[in-house]
Amino acid sequence: MIPVAYNIRSLAVRKATTIATATGIALVVAVLASSQMLSNGIRNTLGKAGQPGRAIVLRKGADTEMSSNLENRMLNLILAAPGVKRDSSGQPRGVGELLVVLALEKPGTSGQMSNVALRGVSDNVFQFRDQVKIVAGRPAKPGSHEVVIGQRLRGQFKGLDIGQKFELKKNLNVETVGVFAGNGSSSESEVWGDVDLVRSAFGRDAMLSSVIVELESPAKFDAFKVAMERDKQLGLQAFPEIQYYEQQSEGTAKLVTWLTGVVVFFFSVGAIIGATITMYAAVAHRKREIGTLRALGFSRTTILFSFLLEAVLLALLGGVTGALASLGMGFVKFSMMNMTSWSEISFSFDPTPGILASAVLLGGMMGVLGGVFPAFRASRVSAVEAMRD
Repeated sequence: MIPVAYNIRSLAVRKATTIATATGIALVVAVLASSQMLSNGIRNTLGKAGQPGRAIVLRKGADTEMSSNLENRMLNLILAAPGVKRDSSGQPRGVGELLVVLALEKPGTSGQMSNVALRGVSDNVFQFRDQVKIVAGRPAKPGSHEVVIGQRLRGQFKGLDIGQKFELKKNLNVETVGVFAGNGSSSESEVWGDVDLVRSAFGRDAMLSSVIVELESPAKFDAFKVAMERDKQLGLQAFPEIQYYEQQSEGTAKLVTWLTGVVVFFFSVGAIIGATITMYAAVAHRKREIGTLRALGFSRTTILFSFLLEAVLLALLGGVTGALASLGMGFVKFSMMNMTSWSEISFSFDPTPGILASAVLLGGMMGVLGGVFPAFRASRVSAVEAMRD
């Protein structure tokens, strides 16, 4: 067995080619890890909006809140369904909300506009959504022209900071009075205002997008779903809230994964070619060493595995470097259009040990693919010809 120190010394001697090849592999690994971290961040951001033991009710046939329309009179009917939890005063735990899209201007741009999700909420929203807390300012007063914003929106659009105003519709300005945090969920990319204010501003009188209820236990969902969907004339459908938000994340996460997958594929081909060229050059410049190893009694198979190991070590060096570099993306907030609500949402890059390990493994695989043919060539070098050379 050829000592591993021999391969490490060889990589250290060829500093320029080692650094160039490792950098190419590191770039591929960093891109792959970052894309997986972003996809994971998308799923986490949207998934955290749902809570276990809760159900969301939409209009039959609607797959998102944006496409759902419920008459306000259905709110009490839904809250009275079997399985809905009641508080200490006997009131059902649930809220009816209206979700619309608002176009706002980004600061520091020449009129660049982007969509923001505006949610009309009831005055008990913070009691129901107990994972959401005011972190700056104060809650909006019920029935007033005041709104609160998620902390990821603060300062990202004109009017979205405490004390600032923006136009909800022509001649109707509202003031931002508070900022809330929602445990990193997609609600942190929303504006919340009084549901009646939102209805009147967007011509959606007596309408809701969804009703969210808290159930007595997750086991009660099936009975609740049957009660909602039994009457075909009402045209309702119910989902577990967690399942609903997980479905909302699939489209955006898959788009990110597909786009970056194409980039990673072409980068990987380039990195593999670079590793192959590097190892071929190493074989060409080390024929005398290979001949010496053969003269010392090392077999062709041993030499093959030694050069293949060297290629893998080179790739793992780049892989670990790329994985560590991708961790820096954890401090970046990335805004993009949510494919289901057509509004801008801020996501984070969420790393996991599995993502980093798979990215480093890809680097090792590139080493194997890039080094197998040069290693085979090294194993076929004749000892006599190499010593003569």
